[in-house]
Amino acid sequence: MTTDKDLSGQWALVTGAAKRIGAAIARGLHEAGANVAIHYMNSAGDAEALVAELNGIRPDSAFAVQADLRDTSTVAPLMDTVLSRTNRLDVLVNNASSFYPTPLASITEEQWDELIGSNLKAPLFLCQAALPQLTEAHGVIINIVDVHAQRPLKNHPLYGIAKAGLAMLTRSLAKDLGPDIRVNGIAPGAILWPETGMPERIQENIIREIALKRPGEPQDIAAAVVFLVRDAPYVTGQILAVDGGRSVGW
Repeated sequence: MTTDKDLSGQWALVTGAAKRIGAAIARGLHEAGANVAIHYMNSAGDAEALVAELNGIRPDSAFAVQADLRDTSTVAPLMDTVLSRTNRLDVLVNNASSFYPTPLASITEEQWDELIGSNLKAPLFLCQAALPQLTEAHGVIINIVDVHAQRPLKNHPLYGIAKAGLAMLTRSLAKDLGPDIRVNGIAPGAILWPETGMPERIQENIIREIALKRPGEPQDIAAAVVFLVRDAPYVTGQILAVDGGRSVGW
């Protein structure tokens, strides 16, 4: 990534950053010059390995912090821990997410609390907790939404509701927090198949709907994050679909 602009001296907090797309975002911001606080819930080993990798590239440029963001009482202590290490915050990436099917007949209140909590409630209260530092830094919030915030995914009504809410939160905060803070979202398409697996026939059906006829890579999302943080100073309130044209084909 070559540019005459970089993020040197800035600090980013990326939630759910121990692996998969979150880890790619952390690497992308780090490559662009930012230092990174890597949040995780259960993946301590992956988080510490990523910290070691990034600090091997640039010493004292990354650390890990644990919290279960479904419990909003953890948000303020998380932010306190981050700021005790960084003394500033320039970028907040709300990436942490729960994802699983919830057919209507079997939906439970616990599933509601978990899916709304991780995908919508936690980002809202993290933005609130980070508001003073982001205002001071004229910072950036990036919310990782989903193409299914607009078009429902079968048997995933709670996840769809949560991501649709996150899309509206993105636009609402862009209006409310400008001109001090820019707020944008990224809506990934088929980037990584679910960790629990997906039948090959369903994967093939999805790929047929994609204009580029292939899944994307986590680096595609990371590049979009870096673009919106570093290269798009006049962009706010937008949700960028990074989906190979899947949303065009629906």
